[in-house]
Amino acid sequence: MDPVARLLGDWAPARVLDMPSGSGWLGERLPPETEIDGIDLFQSKPAGYSAFCAADLDAGVPDDLGTYDAIVCCEGIEHVGNPLALLRSAARHLAPGGHIVVTTPNIWYPEAKLKFLTRGFFPGFPSLAGAIQPGTHMHITPWSFAWLYLYLTLAGFTEITLHDLDQPKPKHAWTKIFGLPQARYCRRRAAKAESGEERRYWETCASDQSVYGRNLVVSAHRTA
Repeated sequence: MDPVARLLGDWAPARVLDMPSGSGWLGERLPPETEIDGIDLFQSKPAGYSAFCAADLDAGVPDDLGTYDAIVCCEGIEHVGNPLALLRSAARHLAPGGHIVVTTPNIWYPEAKLKFLTRGFFPGFPSLAGAIQPGTHMHITPWSFAWLYLYLTLAGFTEITLHDLDQPKPKHAWTKIFGLPQARYCRRRAAKAESGEERRYWETCASDQSVYGRNLVVSAHRTA
């Protein structure tokens, strides 16, 4: 996902942890001088990665890994049953002033909410009855910006930012109407906010990326 590579390009971290690392796409987009390690339960060590662990992210970042300037979790947190423990372990492995980037499907976009209203399940998060296999690629934890904000805050992160993506928002004309009540509600809450942090939170919740975007790219900062 290019927005992630652009963020890392802006921060210029010396050491990066990629979890789950998959085929190693992230390492291919970083400067050769950047040291990158990986964690993945299903893939082997990607070419160019310095260190690699075959580990289940439900257990958090392995203790024997070092400290990083940036940690990236692309399309992984929706597979984790204990995301707060994962984020807290990531914070422990970030250098003071380091950053984390999390990407995941967004269940706030109108089509997702309509499917939940009519079926009780979000797109990509079906009933797994009879097919539950721990340690597989199951989508088990759905996310919106509001929930990521909550979990990242509980894990000790600050400066939580939702990044805009180049995708149709909304994708269809009718979805604009479907998302308006939520956007207006969030704007009203922003207008009544009692602090700058609360106002920024509600303004982000009301943004087109939050209400209509199909994916989330969220970054956060570990306070020094």
